[in-house]
Amino acid sequence: MRLIITKNYEDMSRKAANMLAAQVLLKPNSILGLATGSTPIQTYKNLISMYENGDVDFSKVTSFNLDEYVNLPKENENSYYYFMFNNLFNHINISKNNVHILNGMAEDFEREANEYEKQIKCCGGIDLQVLGIGNNGHIGFNEPSKVFESDTHIVNLKEGTIKANARFFNSMDEVPKKAISMGIKTIVQSKRVMLLANGENKSEAIYKSIFEGVTPEVPASILQLHSDATFIVDEAAAKLIRKNHKIEDSCNLLIK
Repeated sequence: MRLIITKNYEDMSRKAANMLAAQVLLKPNSILGLATGSTPIQTYKNLISMYENGDVDFSKVTSFNLDEYVNLPKENENSYYYFMFNNLFNHINISKNNVHILNGMAEDFEREANEYEKQIKCCGGIDLQVLGIGNNGHIGFNEPSKVFESDTHIVNLKEGTIKANARFFNSMDEVPKKAISMGIKTIVQSKRVMLLANGENKSEAIYKSIFEGVTPEVPASILQLHSDATFIVDEAAAKLIRKNHKIEDSCNLLIK
């Protein structure tokens, strides 16, 4: 596992965008797993700038999104479908036929989940998966649990997650209580994983994910077992790491 501690959110976003762009430059037909939420917004803005400057071409890229709210139409500005097109896809030359986002309005969610898994496998798996992390250590919408959920599935969102997401809605009543998400197995099978975190409120989750035991109570801790996982976090998110370990000024560290 590699840990990159950046000066701030802007630095984190720049490094994340560079890593994504490098993936596409080295493999133009890359399969990218993409995340939503506030954390990757600036990363996506940087990618748009790179595309506009002619530095990266997304025409052969295929994408799979991590998750989607249940019973939220894609036209809703809080749906992850809307988020992705508004913050990235409408501004780059990715083929819309190559964009895959879970359908939160599916009539049969088990079938939707199974078809999503089949599509990922048919593409040969995800080359680089982008992740955020919740305050409770969740990745995608895989909440803390007694077991690691494996494949794409329906999730009952924890109260803390619902409260955290409430800032995007007009009221708590509007926040979806369920989501459909890639499972831990699907995420871990990605060839490379990049997890982004900024802000002191993420510091405990980051610390537990890297330095404590692997447990479904902290879903992101499973990445300790991944052969090519990179955490890119700002100084605020690295607060507990700095406090509890003698980390040198170097911001690029291999954690064994």
